[in-house]
Order: sequence, then structure tokens, then C-alpha cells
Amino acid sequence: MRSSSKAAPAATTNDDFDVAIIGAGFAGIGMAHKLREAGITNVIVLERGARVGGTWRDNTYPGCACDIPSHLYSYSFRQNADWTRLYPAQAEIARYLEDCVTDFGLEAKIRLDAEVETAKYHEAQGHWEIALSNGETLRARALVSAVGGLSRPAIPEIEGLADFEGRVFHTAAWDADCDLAGKRVAVVGTGASAIQLVPQLARTAKRVTVFQRTPPWVVPKHDRPIRRWERWLMHKAPVTQRLFRAFLYWRQELLGVGFTLSARLMAYGHYQARRHIEQSIANPELRDAVTPDYQIGCKRVLLSDDYYPSLERENVKLVARGVAGFTRDGVVDADGAETKSDVVIFATGFNAVDPLSPTRIYGRGGRELAEDWKDGPEAYLGISVSGYPNLFLLMGPNTGLGHNSVIFMIESQIRYSASLIKALLADRDRDIEVRSEVQSAFNQKLQSSFAGSVWSSGCKSWYQTDSGRQFAIWPGFTFMYWFRTLRPRYRDFDRPVRITTSS
Repeated sequence: MRSSSKAAPAATTNDDFDVAIIGAGFAGIGMAHKLREAGITNVIVLERGARVGGTWRDNTYPGCACDIPSHLYSYSFRQNADWTRLYPAQAEIARYLEDCVTDFGLEAKIRLDAEVETAKYHEAQGHWEIALSNGETLRARALVSAVGGLSRPAIPEIEGLADFEGRVFHTAAWDADCDLAGKRVAVVGTGASAIQLVPQLARTAKRVTVFQRTPPWVVPKHDRPIRRWERWLMHKAPVTQRLFRAFLYWRQELLGVGFTLSARLMAYGHYQARRHIEQSIANPELRDAVTPDYQIGCKRVLLSDDYYPSLERENVKLVARGVAGFTRDGVVDADGAETKSDVVIFATGFNAVDPLSPTRIYGRGGRELAEDWKDGPEAYLGISVSGYPNLFLLMGPNTGLGHNSVIFMIESQIRYSASLIKALLADRDRDIEVRSEVQSAFNQKLQSSFAGSVWSSGCKSWYQTDSGRQFAIWPGFTFMYWFRTLRPRYRDFDRPVRITTSS
């Protein structure tokens, strides 16, 4: 695998583009590459960070890794035989994405440190006007949002936090200058980042106190290094890698049976998770504290081999009462007990309900997407939104997964969007906008699909709005989504002729 430190700034000085892509993570890089393959080269990728990589650039906390197998968590069109573990760590994924930029020749298409503040659709001209935080303005015929849903860290508003005199940061904004050796560290939250972080902290910190509001279901990860002969075989016989990827895909897809068809089919997963607790934790009180009281799968199921054992270390304590407030030098739990702390680390996830913020997107007639989505995000196939012509969302509403690789979903969206963009650019006097009745019918049927699924079994999760509406998860198998997005149904879209086309 070649090493690439970061993509170079865009060489072009042109301010008019056929396609502007916001974000240079998996979705943005893949979109730019597939557009180029389709012959669409007047493209700009606008990345707010100083490097490409998206979430795998931003999340650098100790232990950060993916819970989807390496050979499945990668592009099908750029597979990698050099993964070193069955489940990839953050640094390895970040390098993979940087290598992809180099291999695809996208360096000159990516503009770094380019944060998008607003994007406004101009009906008469049929283009998007994009304003950057540095004052620069660009125009593009089509706009692709590839920012993903997990890009804005969420820190809850808790009384007294401003008074705490120690160090405070979120796992997604890791403070590498903060030496945690010998410190008293409080970790707030027990989600995906916490179960990866806590075992690492336990090895160096003087004391680690984990504040849990709701316990997650955790199953064994069974991670291990990929052996040298296995990597050699995949290099020499690439078909073995393709077969292994196919095996992983269908293995993961089988998990969707319990998620989507009947919550009762999750019984084996429930048994496996309970057995994992019993085998990992000897203390019966601690066992009870980490055992959830909701159906497995209703919230995100987490994978770890070392989280539970770390909770029994002498320097680790689980407080299963949540956080009520802060003092100058400590954390107060819901029972009023104070835990003295030098550092507070929030492992409290992301603001997924408003994924595009702080970017403000304005569509036809000046309507704003954030206002249209005030009751929860909604789109057609997670890609198109009525009232926002020539706008394409990657990893939009209801395209997240609880059982398989999101890269598979991203590639389906890229293929579908590229087809529509190609049709759009072939006729510059017409726009492409999903019909409102098509979007409404799709989402009514989508929401009804959650009935009887594990996600509607009664728990509260970040998959839902405050009103309980499911907005994050695709309620079906990924091959069903692949089929729906295999090619656009052009009758689902309006293509009005514009009276004025001059800029």
C-alpha cells in the first residue's frame, strides 16, 4: 500500500463546475472517481478538513477501529490485499482512503480547508451557488452532499460543565496533547467509541470512571491479525479476495433476517450476548449493570473482545447512574455522588438528526432544507429531495445499516446518482427533481416497513427522532436497496424546461 500524506489543493482556478461534491470521505472520493469514469471531469470536491478521510481522519482516539470486516469495508472497485487485521483500525482506513485519492488521480479535484457555509439553488440559471467560509463563491450544475450522518460531535448540555477546571474533549475531537498517564479520567457514555477507548485508557490512566446511562449489547468481535500467508495468497490469486469478500457480505446479510423480518429471530444473538457477559465478567453486580433491558438490535449492537474484562480492572469503575452535573474538579452522578477527575472525555456520539449542519442548503423558491427537515430528515431512496433540483445526497436519510457494510450502500448511491447527473448534463435546459408525491409515497411505505422489526421493539435510540420516527436505518436487506437503485426510474422525476438559462 502506498502512503499519501494528504491530497493536494485543487489546481484549477475555474469557479464554474458541472458537479460540486461536499466531503472527501468514502462517499465523496468514490463519487468523484465514478464521475470521472463516466467522462464527467469538471468536478470539484470541497473538504473542510486539512486532509481527506472524513470520519476516519477526525476520530483518532486510542482503539478507534471499524466493526465491519476489512475486506468488506472498502470499495469493490479498489480492493486491498494488504489489510493487517480482520477488522481495520482507524489509521489503516485513513491510509487506504489517501491511497485511493492517489490511485484515482483525484488530487487536483480536491480543495482542502474549504468549508461550505451555504448552497443556494438559482432557478433561472439552473445552478447551485456555493459560498465557502473563506468568502469564495463557486457555481455548480449539480450538488452532491457526501458529508455523512456522523460528522458533528454531540456534547450534552449538563449543568456545571463550564465550571469544570480539568481538560474536556469529545472522542471525535481527540486532544493528542493531553497526556492521560497517571490521570483520573471520566468517560461519559458507553457507545461504540467508549467500548473501544476504555480498554486502552485502563492501561495507562490512574483511574477510569465510566458513566453509563443505558448499557449497550456487546457481542464478541473475534478480531485477529491477518496472517502473512493470507495476504500473500490474496496478492497472488486475487479471486480468493473476491470470494472472501462475497462470503463476508452474505454472512453479514444473513444477520438482517433477525433485524428486519422478526425481532423473535434475534434470540440467538441475545443468547450470544448474554453468554459474552457471563464469560467476561465474574462480578454478579457488574453483570447486572451492563445487561440491557431492551431487545438486542433495537440500538446499535457493538463488537468488542476486551471491553467487559476492562471493567473488572482495579483502576476502572462503572457508574450506572449517568451524569447529573459537574463541579470544579469532578463529575456528579444521578445519585449526587461526586467523582474527582482530571479529564472528562465525552463518548456521546453525533448529531445525526441534522447531519448537514452547519451548512445551510436552500432550494427552489428559497426554501431551506433544515426547515423542511425540522420533523426529521426525509428523502427519496435517501438521495433526492423534492424542492431541491439537481441535489444528490450520499448517506442520506434511511440509508444507514445495523448489519452490513455501509460502503455497499454508498456504491449503490454513487451509481444511481452518476446516472442522473449524466442525464442532467446532457440537457442543460432541464433540471432533475424528484416528484413530491413519489417521495411521500416512498417514505410512507418505508416507515410502515419498520413495523415488526427490531428497531420498533420499544427502545429509544439515535436512529429515531424525538417523536419516534425512524430516520437513520434502511429497514431491509442491502441487496434490496441495490436493486432499487440499479438504474433510475425517470418517471419519478420532474424535468421542467427553464425559461432563462443564462448565468
